[in-house]
Amino acid sequence: MKQLKSFIKKEFFHIFRDPRTMLILFGIPVAQLLVFGTVIKSEIKDVHIAIYDQSKDETTLEITNKLLSSGYFILDKNLDNLDDIDAIFRKGKVREVIVFENNFGQTLGKEGIAKMQLIADASDPNIAKLAISYTTAIVNDYIRKLYPEMQLPMQITPEVRMYFNEEMKSAYMFVPGVMALILMLISAMMTSISITREKELGTMEILLVSPLRPVQIIVGKVLPYLLLSIANAFIIVLIGHFVFGVPVNGSFILLMLETILFILMALCLGILISTAAKNQMAAMFISMIGLMLPTILLSGFIFPIENMPVVLQYFSHIMPARYFITIVRTIMLKGTGILFIWKETAVLIAMTLFFIAVSVKKFKIRLE
Repeated sequence: MKQLKSFIKKEFFHIFRDPRTMLILFGIPVAQLLVFGTVIKSEIKDVHIAIYDQSKDETTLEITNKLLSSGYFILDKNLDNLDDIDAIFRKGKVREVIVFENNFGQTLGKEGIAKMQLIADASDPNIAKLAISYTTAIVNDYIRKLYPEMQLPMQITPEVRMYFNEEMKSAYMFVPGVMALILMLISAMMTSISITREKELGTMEILLVSPLRPVQIIVGKVLPYLLLSIANAFIIVLIGHFVFGVPVNGSFILLMLETILFILMALCLGILISTAAKNQMAAMFISMIGLMLPTILLSGFIFPIENMPVVLQYFSHIMPARYFITIVRTIMLKGTGILFIWKETAVLIAMTLFFIAVSVKKFKIRLE
C-alpha cells in the first residue's frame, strides 16, 4: 500500500510539473466552456434591417422606434422603392426588410386591421426565423399596449416572405458551412501531418541534402493535396446540389475558383503548422483544436456573429472560414458575382500570401 501511495504521489508530481498536461486538463475545458457559453445563444442581437415605409405616419414611426429601441435591430437603411429590396439583400448585410402599406395608421384606425410585409434573408434560416419571430412579437406587444381595454383588439397582420430560401431548408445553411469545415480540416491537417511524418521517419534528412529548394519542397507537398481537395470540393458541391437540393444560382466557375483559393490558403496554413509542430500528434492536435472549434463557432457557420461578445466578433475576423462561407452562400444562394464578394476574396488572398511567406521563411530556418 505504501508503494502504491508513493507511485500515485509521483504521478501527481509528474502531472503538475508538465505545463502541457495542465493545459489539457484545465486550460482547454475552461476555454471551451467560456467560448461555448458566450457564442451559443438562442436570441438575436444587432440584426441589420431596412424599412420601406410607404405611409410615414405616426403609427409606422412608433412601430419603427419600438423595433429599434428593443436592442435586437439596427436600422441600416430607409428604402425608397421595392426594387431596392433585392439589391440590399444581395449585399449581405441586411437580414430583414419591413414594408408598411400605404395609409397604414389610417387603415388600422378605421378597419382595425393593417398589413405589413416582413421579408427575411433566409440564406441563414436560423437568423431569418428569429428575426421574423422577434419582429412579430414586438409589433403585437405594441398593439396590446396601445389598445389594452378593447375586447376585440386591433390587428397588424404580417405577410412573411423568405428570400433566397422560401422553403426554409436547413441544408442551405449547412452545406456551405460543412464544405468550409471539411476543406479546412482535410487540407490543413493532412498537409501539416505530411511534413511532420517526414521528420518522425527520419526521411527529412534526405530532403535536406537533396538539390530541392525549400519552395520546391513546399510545392511538392502541397500540390497533391491541392488536387485531391479540389476533387473533394467538387463532390461536396454535387452532393449538396443533387442530394440536398442546394442551388448554384451563380457562376459555377467562380465558385470553384474561390474554393481553390480557400483550399490553397488552408494548405499553406497546414505547412505553417507543420513548421511549428515537432511530431504528427502535435500537428493533429493543433489542427483539430485550433481550427475545428473556431471554424464551427466563430465563422458564422451555425451561430450568428452579431450575437457574440465584441471581443469574439473581432477575433472572428481572422477566421478564414468566415469569409469563405460568405462567398459560398453569396454565389450559390444569391447568384451574385465577384463585385459582391471582392472584399472577402481579397482577405483570403492576403491570408494565403501571408501564410506562404511565413511558411517559406520558417522552413528555411529549419533547413539551416
